[in-house]
Amino acid sequence: MVFDAHSDLLYDVTCRRLAGESRVLERYHLARLRRGGVEGLVLSLWTGIGQGQTFWRDTAWAAPEAAPQRLEVMLACAREEMAECGEVRLVRTAAEAAEARAAEQIYVFLGVEGLAPLGTDLSGLDRLAALGVRTAMLTWNESNALAAGAGAPDTGLTALGRQAVGRMERLGMVPDVSHLGEKSFWDLLEAAQGPVIASHSNCRALCDVRRNLTDDQLRAIRDRGGVVGLNSYHGFVHADRERQTVETLARHAARMIEVMGVEHVGCGFDFCHFMGPGNESAEGVEDAGQVRNLLDCLERMGLTARERTLIARENFLRLLG
Repeated sequence: MVFDAHSDLLYDVTCRRLAGESRVLERYHLARLRRGGVEGLVLSLWTGIGQGQTFWRDTAWAAPEAAPQRLEVMLACAREEMAECGEVRLVRTAAEAAEARAAEQIYVFLGVEGLAPLGTDLSGLDRLAALGVRTAMLTWNESNALAAGAGAPDTGLTALGRQAVGRMERLGMVPDVSHLGEKSFWDLLEAAQGPVIASHSNCRALCDVRRNLTDDQLRAIRDRGGVVGLNSYHGFVHADRERQTVETLARHAARMIEVMGVEHVGCGFDFCHFMGPGNESAEGVEDAGQVRNLLDCLERMGLTARERTLIARENFLRLLG
């Protein structure tokens, strides 16, 4: 069974619910998740505009300053969806996840992919924590009042961003560095006291893009007791389109194991095929229904059943305990 530490399904839920649909997870996604053996997810609250997605641009909340409204819309849609779908349970701890699993429910944690909606008001973190948010990124690819993202000039964390990291940790949120620029990454490591994660990033040594992590970054996450989630997005797997495959993604896992140890590798697939062309995942792991293919690759590479279980679910759940 697999725990996916980064899922964008709430984007599809929001799009469809605002178009008048209901029971989106049940009607479009649950069968695929169960076919792939996905027992749990971190559902991401992502309110950015980019990567070819046009949904927010076509709404009343399209302006950059409307990010707080976009967050509220997405939270409302998430609450409505969870109330309708008895096969899914919102959880806050690994113990609650185990209870959901025993009841044959798919458990979901909440994560925030960028804190731009908070502006400069860090009290918003308290509200997010009260709603059950367990992981949070300071920024998506942009710069905001807290930090610089991977797609922005690399100015690092602001003083307010450093305060945000401390407040997140006190509230029980795990800082997520996947979308940070490099200077912001190192600034956050300096500001944080406990483990950090990269929920959906690969190895830059195998695919040289700004969203992947260098070996030094991988080791730094290891030294903090953190975990890095393997990302299936095709452009983060290999520069050559012909080599954007599940087998190559498994090589990223092998590299992470070599650099960090198997206890620091997880899954954060970042499936977003429903967001339109350009958002495809690697061949052989195109959606959640195919995640077993990655575990099969790891088995052929010689990983033991215990090592595969650590990567598939236990490493991330340990941090969310």
